[in-house]
Order: sequence, then C-alpha cells, then structure tokens
Amino acid sequence: MESYVNDRFGGVKPKNSSEEALRRWRKLCSVVKNPKRRFRFTANLSKRSEAETMKRTNQEKLRIAVLVSKAALQFMHGVKVYSEYVVPDEVEAAGFQIGADELGSIVEGHDVKKLKMHGGVEGIADKLSTSTTNGLTATEDALRRRQEVYGANRFTASKVQSFWVFVWEALQDTTLVILAVCAVVSLIVGIAMEGWPKGAHDGLGIVASILLVVFVTATSDYRQSLQFKDLDREKKKISMQVTRNGFRQKISIYDLLPGDIAHLSIGDQVPADGLFISGFSLLINESSLTGESEPVYVNAENPFLLSGTKVQDGSCKMLVTTVGMRTQWGKLMATLSEGGDDETPLQVKLNGVATVIGKIGLFFAVVTFAVLAQGVMSWKYHEGLLLSWSGDDALQMLEYFAIAVTIVVVAVPEGLPLAVTLSLAFAMKKMMNDKALVRNLAACETMGSATAICSDKTGTLTTNHMTVVKACICGNVKDVSSSEGTISLCSQIPDFALKTLLQSIFNNTGGEVVINQDGKLEILGTPTEIALLEFGLSLGGNFQAQRQETKLIKVEPFNSAKKRMVVVLQLPEGEYHVHCKGASELILAACDKFIDPSGNVLPLDRAAVNHFKDIIESFASESLRTLCLAYIEIGNAFLAKEQIPVEGYTCIGIVGIKDPVRPGVKESVAVCKSAGITVRMVTGDNINTAKAIARECGILTDEGVAIEGPEFREKSLEELLQLIPKIQVMARSSPLDKHNLVQHLRTRFNDVVAVTGDGTNDAPALHEADIGLAMGIAGTEVAKESADVIILDDNFSTIVTVAKWGRSVYVNIQKFVQFQLTVNVVALVVNFSSACLTGTAPLTAVQLLWVNMIMDTLGALALATEPPQDDLMERSPVGRTGKFITNMMWRNIFGQAFYQFIIMWYLQTQGKGLFKLEGPGADPTLNTIMFNSFVFCQSKVLKKYGLCILPTIISTNSPA
Repeated sequence: MESYVNDRFGGVKPKNSSEEALRRWRKLCSVVKNPKRRFRFTANLSKRSEAETMKRTNQEKLRIAVLVSKAALQFMHGVKVYSEYVVPDEVEAAGFQIGADELGSIVEGHDVKKLKMHGGVEGIADKLSTSTTNGLTATEDALRRRQEVYGANRFTASKVQSFWVFVWEALQDTTLVILAVCAVVSLIVGIAMEGWPKGAHDGLGIVASILLVVFVTATSDYRQSLQFKDLDREKKKISMQVTRNGFRQKISIYDLLPGDIAHLSIGDQVPADGLFISGFSLLINESSLTGESEPVYVNAENPFLLSGTKVQDGSCKMLVTTVGMRTQWGKLMATLSEGGDDETPLQVKLNGVATVIGKIGLFFAVVTFAVLAQGVMSWKYHEGLLLSWSGDDALQMLEYFAIAVTIVVVAVPEGLPLAVTLSLAFAMKKMMNDKALVRNLAACETMGSATAICSDKTGTLTTNHMTVVKACICGNVKDVSSSEGTISLCSQIPDFALKTLLQSIFNNTGGEVVINQDGKLEILGTPTEIALLEFGLSLGGNFQAQRQETKLIKVEPFNSAKKRMVVVLQLPEGEYHVHCKGASELILAACDKFIDPSGNVLPLDRAAVNHFKDIIESFASESLRTLCLAYIEIGNAFLAKEQIPVEGYTCIGIVGIKDPVRPGVKESVAVCKSAGITVRMVTGDNINTAKAIARECGILTDEGVAIEGPEFREKSLEELLQLIPKIQVMARSSPLDKHNLVQHLRTRFNDVVAVTGDGTNDAPALHEADIGLAMGIAGTEVAKESADVIILDDNFSTIVTVAKWGRSVYVNIQKFVQFQLTVNVVALVVNFSSACLTGTAPLTAVQLLWVNMIMDTLGALALATEPPQDDLMERSPVGRTGKFITNMMWRNIFGQAFYQFIIMWYLQTQGKGLFKLEGPGADPTLNTIMFNSFVFCQSKVLKKYGLCILPTIISTNSPA
C-alpha cells in the first residue's frame, strides 16, 4: 500500500510544494465522508490565489509609484506647489497636524512633492508631535489618542470559530446524515408497530450514538483549533528598538505608532511604513511588495520605507508614519493569513490511505448489505411472501441498510490525517514549552527523520555571553579578564595608540552605550559588540565623547560574507581615517604596518606577521574568538560614494574573546550520536578556535576532518564526495559554503539535514535544508522568516529536544495508524464474514458507531498525544527512504483480523449459532475477542483520562 500511496500522493514536499501537487492529491480523495473536517487543516488554495492576485496588483501599483516618483524628482526644481493641505478636524483636535490618509499617500506613493510641501521629514515629525532625536512622548493618554487617530500596528486576523461551528461541521458527515434518516424512519415504523417506548429503542440508540460521536469529535477539533491559535500568537511576538521619551527601549512591533523613531539594522523587516531620518549604506529588498529583485538604496533623497520589506545591508533611524491595515503589507497579510499552512507529507499520505481503505470499505458495505438483504428476499421468496411486506420486514431491511452505512462510517478512517494534525499540534505546544517555536507544521515530522545537523558555534554551542579576556595591543599581550590586567595594559600603551584604539572601538561598532531610564549606563548591540564596548570602557574610554569628536562619513556593517566591519571617520582636524575590524587572518592580511610598543608605526615584515599569527593561534587554542583591529589614514578628502580601501592598513591589535561552551552541549551531542545523527559545526570563526570548541563539545573526533571554507570551495566534486562524510568542522565558512554543504548532503548522500542560522545571509541555507533552525535571540528577522523552527534560547540542547519530539510524532502516528487500521479490518471481516456465513451481522449500527468514536477521536487523543520516551534517541533515524507503514504493521493488522475470523468460524461450526454481544445469551468467547481488539486503546485512554469507554461493546458476562 505504501508504494501505491507514494506513487499517487507522494508529490507533496515538507516545504515549498507546488500548487499543482497540492491540488492533485485533493482530486484523488474520492471517498470523503466529511470534506469540511478532512480538509480543515490544509491550505486554502482559493484564498491563496486571491492573495497572489492582490500581491501582483500591489506590485504594479508600487512599481508605477516609484517610476512617477523618479520622474517627479527630475522636475522638482523650479516647480511651485500651489495646493494647500487642510488638516481634518478630528486630527487637529487630537493635537496633530497631518492625517493618516495623507501620510499613507506620501510614503506609499513615494510622493516627493507632498513630502516637500509638508517640510520634509522634520516637518512631518513636527506635525506628528514627535522629535527625530527623542521620539514621541509615551504617556498612556498620549499613546491612546495617537492610536485613536492613526490606528494600531496590527493586521486583521481571522476570528476564532465557536464550538458550535465545529458541531455543525461534524454534522456534515454524509454517512451520519444517512444514519440519522434511518434512525427517524426506524422511530416512526417502530413506534407504529410496537408502540412507545419499546418501538423507539433502536432508533433512539442510533440518534444518541450519532450525537455522542458529533460532540466528542467537535470537542476534539475545537481544542485543536485553539492550540493553533495560541501557536500563531507566539509566532507573531517580534520586538524592536525604538526611542521614546529620549531613551532607547525594546517594544513589540504591534505597539508601534506613527511618530515612533525605530532603529533598523541588517536582517530586520521594516515593521511599518515610514521615512528615513539618518543612517548608512541602507539597502532595502522590496521584492516582497514590488516584485523587483534589485535592492533599493534608501537615503535622504529617497527616504521612503515600506512595511514588509527587508533590510539587506546597512542601518538607519526611521520615522514611523503609517501602521497596520493602512499599509499595503497589512492588507496583503490579512489575505495571506486566510490561505493557511501547507499540509504535511504525512497528512497527504494518510489521506491516501484513508481513500484506499474507504473504497475497500464501501465495496464491503455494499456486498454485506446485498448478502443480508438476499437472505431476507430468499426466505420470502420460498415462503411465497415476496409481495407481502410487514413492518417487521421493513425494519429488518432498514437495520441491514443502517449496518451497511455504519460499516462505511467505520471503514473510512477519516481520523487518520486529522490524527497527524492533532499529534503535530500537541508536539508544537509542548516544544513551545521547551523553547522551540515551530513555524512550519511539517518540520515536526521531518525533524524525526533527521540524519545530520549542521550547527553554528557562537550562541548555539556556546553561551553567547562574551568578554574580552586577552589582548595584544602594540605587541603587549595581556590577560585583561580582571581590572588589574586592564590597568596594566593601559599603563604600557602609548597615548597615541590608546587614542587610536578607543577611536576604533567606539566608532567602528554596531552597538551603542546609552543612559537608560534608571540613569545607568547600558550597552546595546550584539554580544561581540558588547564585549568590545565593555573593553573600551574598562580602558577609560568615553563613548559619547568619542562619537562627538568625530563625524561618521560611511559605514559598511559586518556580515558573514565579508567578515569585517569598516567605517570612515572625519577627525576634528579635517583628516579622514578608515577603521576596520573583523576576522583576524583577513584583517591582518590587509595590513602592511603595525604599531610597536613605543607607539611607532613600522612596516609589517615577515617576522612581525609570524608573531601576530602565533598570537592568533595561541588565543584560538584557548577557545577564544579573535578579532583584529586596524586603521588607515586617507588624507583630507573622501566622498561617501567612493570605495573604501581594502589594503594598506595599520594593525592596532588583536583581542581574544571568551565565549564558554553551554552546559549540557557535550551530553546532547552524545545523544545525537547514539541516535545515529551526525553533528557538524559550521562557523565563520578561526579554525583553531573552532577545533578547540568542537573537541570540547565532543563533535570533533580523531577520525574527523576540520576544514576551512576557502579550501572546501576549491575541491572538485569527486574530492567532495570522498571528503564530506568525514567533515566534522568547517571554519571560516561563508553562507555559500554552508549552502553547498547542505545541498551535497541532501542530494548526494540522501541525508535529512537540519541547519542552524542567525544572519541574513544564512537564509539560502535555511531554505535549502530539510529543517531550517533560526536562533531566537541572535537571529535576524530575515533568518527567522526563512526558518521552519525558531530556537528561542539559541541552545543546541533544544535542537536535540526538537529531534526527540519529531521522532515521538512519527512513532505516535504509527501506533494510531496500526490501531485504526486493525479496527477497520476487523470490523469489516467480522461483519462481512458473519453476513456470508450466518446471514446476520453480529455488530449492530449502535455498536459500530461506538467503535468509530473510540478509534476516530478517543483513540487519536490517547495515542497521538503520547510524550516522547527516552529510548527514542537510541534508535536509528528513519531517514529519507524509511517506510511509514511497515510490513510488520500489516502482519499485525491482518493477523488480528484472521485470528478473529478463525475463532468465529470455529464457533459457528460448533453449533453456537448467531453471535450475540449483549443481553441474554451473549457469547463470552466472542466478547473476549472483541475486548482484545480494543484493549490497546482502552488501556491508553484509561491511563490518560480515567474513562471507561467500552461498556456498550463488552457485555456483563464478559470474562474481561
């Protein structure tokens, strides 16, 4: 069956499936009792089409707006604007001088003319009653008034459906509707024939069973939908830095208001429409809105920033102007949210299984009814009563029809694909408690098949709490982990070198030293930037004084491709200096001079180079991250559009930053190895640092290979095929190296690969991997958007927990599939064979409905929500080619069915007559058989819920 299902339903991938594949499997599901329930947790393709149409319309509108803006710029000079803006009364009454519609038309329309008319960015800020320096005044009353006028930065979300909607959808089951009709007819005929209440027993029994099935099903589905809503809320928790009341602070993007001063850096998503205030090298990717692949430079001449676009490079301060549903991104997101998530491969496979079993069940139901009806017709024919029908005869035929319909109810395993969703939702909720936020539903089941993990070092294997503990400045190597060491270093550094060092630390940084609301110094930035700024302060430096002395002319922010950050400064004397910091070997290679202990600038000869390389290796062997700081004087003239020099620098010094290994990482790596999962470290750090940390973590073994990215790139395909299985550490890697490694592991070695990433440039590797894992603390919004799972605590041990939950999902669903298919096959065999052998069915419609409720809903609750067992990580991974429905499973299913058939046949040949499950004359042997069929589920449900769910099936004289 698995081969058949894979051939017809196997086109859906864990992520990035084509719309054609999603549509194709839906068409193949021909036997569906309740489409609303079966397809509830699948993508709404019609809504997606609407969203795509809207997106194309928006892209065309914005493209035209940009073109008009460019044309307007060419004719701005000498053009006099005569129109005058009239402030709406309600806006003026609230204390503002510009309305939301006017702001929206300026930014969305890239309307330079209107912007000039309102006095530029500063004029807009004044009319919004805010300051481009100190931000808006954040009193509760002021924020409330601002939100009433301009709206909140929230998108329209789909409403939570009430419980009664799920009840109504559960009632849409075609077979239950038919049974309800049968029940009504049975009531009418029974009461007419036997009176009340005796004649109503059968009909009321079916009605009660239908209502019970409906309410239990609706309760399960309703609770499941609430879980997904909770998870959606968690996905949307995004914070960013703003300036309010003159202080930098972190707030939720949903609390942003027009007038806020937001701070954007590389990898951020623009949270609202706004205007550029100040910044450097700001490159914005607008493809999500305009469809244009070429990024756009945003600056004072082109200050428009659109919600939903991405910061590809640079940083800036932005004045928020338009929020929420007033932006094009807000309207687009509201439509996209109705499209839902893609269904997972396991959901699709089990839909296929349900369809195949359903067709078989339909065939057996028709044959069973035909056999039972033939018995009645044959008897009436021999008695000569073929044209004479009594009420009892009609009730008998109606009961046979109800049994046939109920066989379809039981035989079509509608709960199979829904059990996958239930198990995934349960796992997602539990993983959230374990600091892992699942963004892509399929990632839960895919992670259970993982055979390889490519992990970053910094922040994932290490704590990401960094401090400068060693430094080599002007040739003096000192331990600066204590204040005494720092004082000793200061005393040995010439004034000129110390001034240059502090100039480099405080200006060539993406961090900031600010006074917080408590009046204390607070350092903002990445852990590396914080460590360097703390080092600068410990040397007696003053951040604000240094920044005021010089003027920043150009900034090239750090990224994982360049592995360096560069700034151009104008000094008070008018000279220009370039300061550079980054990967020690790369920056040292760009230097041709260094500062000696006396403060003299000397040529960097071979001996000096070797000396510095020895220091780098010495620091790296102690598991320290190394950074080199350098500068170059470039005269008295420099334009921002000029290229920054790449060589000719003077080495200021090298610092060693301690980033300890996280507690528990070594044990987690050992767990992965016992589980058959290969762990590789992929880092941009120095190879000696990487090797030292990898050995400490238990990743690098004597048989393993540590390689640098540049060397990896130079290998031929044949060499890579021999090398990749041995690689355990890749240092000085670029994002492209990581992407290529993942691609080879997936395509050449058929591995199921999980990859961690935190930067903008990691997005291709996260997208290429089977499971992309973004860091919740250090990760950029671009990386998180490309990921399937966000590791909220940036901890490698959490990745292992995700793998364990993934395996648990896989095993739980296997258990449920085996249980449900066993019940299906047994119900079919028992009723069909009994109909053929005895001319009657041992299980009534009421009993079959009860069985259906147990296996379809309570069975799923019991089996699909079982927590992971420790022994899961002692098994080999399923991998990419593992079978979900195994031969052993089929042997169990058919073995159970065959066993019951043989017992029933034996009892029949011994003259036991028709089998009864309840009331006088109930057969205890058959009751034992039926008990064995469901004892597995019973034990699980009793254990989890303390409920007894089998009284209708098991009679009072059952040995059970």
